Formats: sequence, structure tokens, C-alpha cells
Amino acid sequence: MADAVATQILFQGDKQVIMKFTNNSDGTGESAVTKVDVSTLAPYQGRPCVEVQIDRIYLMTHGMQVRLLWGATTNVTIMTVPQNSSQTMDFNDFGGLGNNAGTGKTGNILFTTLDASAGDTYTIILVMRKLY
Repeated sequence: MADAVATQILFQGDKQVIMKFTNNSDGTGESAVTKVDVSTLAPYQGRPCVEVQIDRIYLMTHGMQVRLLWGATTNVTIMTVPQNSSQTMDFNDFGGLGNNAGTGKTGNILFTTLDASAGDTYTIILVMRKLY
């Protein structure tokens, strides 16, 4: 079996995309799974989206932790969400969380779950600014 996961685009405009991610784990977990693939986001005036900046995060975890990563040759941790958390994080006061991945930067965001057991869940909503 595998975790029951879903990705949903709640809104996408020229400058912003809001995406919702859920996981209902069977204990398998996820390892560096691409959740935000910038190559699939809508272009603006013919220019492709090359990366995103995180402006806000709404999150809820039950039982497991979730590590968010910037995709690169060596992935870079954005943050690790602790288990049994429910919070909103707003990064607009300082311009958002920019992608600081180095060599081989893809612009994508990946998730890895930690300590996942059957019945553990997460719901994460990312409000992101699209960069071209």
C-alpha cells in the first residue's frame, strides 16, 4: 500500500498560486516527493514560472512531522513542521521565504514525512508568489 495523498490548486493567477496538500498515512511515508512542480504552473506573457517564494503557510499535522525542501542537487530544508501542530505562518513582513538552494536548483518544493505511522495525517496550504 501507499499513503493516500492529494494535491489541489486552490487558486492560480499571474503572480500567485495557492496549493493544498494532504496525506493520510498507512505508515509508508513520503521521501522527497515533488509537491510544487514549477514547470506545471501557468506561464505569464509566455515566460515560464522558474521558482516560487512562500508568503504564507497554513498547516496541521497529526502524529507525523513534515519536512519541506527546496529541490536541488542536494535538497535544502525550508522547515520541519513538528508533529501535532496547527498554525499559520506569515512571511510577508520580510518579503517571503525565498529559494536559497544552490547547485542544481530546480525551483520545486518537496515534502518528506518523518515518524509516519498508520492513521497519521497532514494538511498543508502554501500561498506562494510565482517568479519568472
